[in-house]
Amino acid sequence: MTSNEDFAPVDIPYSAVDIQALIDSDLDGLLDTPEKPKKVTSADRLERAFLEVVEFRRTHGRAPSSTTREIAERKLGARLDGILANEDKITALKKLDEFGLLDVPEAPASIDDLLEGDDFHLLDDDSGLLDVSDLPGRRQVYDTDAARRRKAEDFGQFEPLFKQKHAELRASTSKLLPYPGMAHIVPGAFFVLNGVMLFIAEVGETEYKKSTVRENKRERLRCIFENGTESSMYRQSLAIRLSDEDGQILAQTEMPEILTDDEVSGYIYVLRSLSDDPQIAGINDLHKIGFSRGPVEKRIKNAEKSPTYLMAPVAVVANYRAYNLRASALENLLHRVFAEVRLCITQIDRKGRDYDPSEWFVVPLNVIDQAIELIISGDIVGYVYDARSQKLSRNS
Repeated sequence: MTSNEDFAPVDIPYSAVDIQALIDSDLDGLLDTPEKPKKVTSADRLERAFLEVVEFRRTHGRAPSSTTREIAERKLGARLDGILANEDKITALKKLDEFGLLDVPEAPASIDDLLEGDDFHLLDDDSGLLDVSDLPGRRQVYDTDAARRRKAEDFGQFEPLFKQKHAELRASTSKLLPYPGMAHIVPGAFFVLNGVMLFIAEVGETEYKKSTVRENKRERLRCIFENGTESSMYRQSLAIRLSDEDGQILAQTEMPEILTDDEVSGYIYVLRSLSDDPQIAGINDLHKIGFSRGPVEKRIKNAEKSPTYLMAPVAVVANYRAYNLRASALENLLHRVFAEVRLCITQIDRKGRDYDPSEWFVVPLNVIDQAIELIISGDIVGYVYDARSQKLSRNS
């Protein structure tokens, strides 16, 4: 069961250099993690699948067809079609392509080249139907149908963000700059379009639209506007509008910018148990501090079936998105800071096996937030947690 409280992840744009310095200061081996056996990666599976196609070409002297009635060949043909539709896969597999299976015909450079290559005269135009010289110019139409604005039902959770940005502008801790390019359209970014501030709440999964020449990649955004509306325009559409209509970006003067080249390392999340078990429900300030490589909502979908979540639903009370650092190391560091107040309890899973959850701690949420801030600043190594006063204090 997922949480009934929605929390937009708080970005942690921590630099790789700083986290390395923090790791180097760990004299006790706090952040050491045991080596794990090498797993078969998605790249390994992709290469193995393509080599089966190459072996078919070597045996039969031709590429497999995706339209044949032969099931085995049709499977390989469909696999090859899928690879040819993805530029990233083509690039990754080029080194294995001994028969030129991945070669893509060069696209015509102009309409004239296209017409000259029409060996069957399919594009002959004796009637002049293809002559568009007398037609009026086409007005630029933005993504109005697919991305028409609508009321944002959960605007209440975003409204404080807009108020905060206006306060930062008044305090000069943030400033408006000319729109710098599409690389800056990332989750958590703020822009001003035609005098209205907007927030990039989400960037959807990459969609692939195949044309006759190449495959185009595009991603749909969830844009929240400060007037309480939202839209789901494509990233490219927003980029065009910001560029054509003199859009602006809100840039903080003290924090590093997060760009599309920055790698999301994962999510550090804090959960509260919704268990009705008296021995759990009666514990104040009981929180789970965990790490997830993907969105937290998917991770906790079936919490009530897992002893990791105390066999009960949970609520997300904090969510931090980490960039350019080993997020699992950040999680381990938090666990070490609060090791003294780790919950000691044994759960029994659905198969009757004992399980000792290790990520639950009896510590106030505001102290967890403070610990994360100290990690970001690099000062955490000088602090310890005092369970009696429920405070982080300098280590004497």
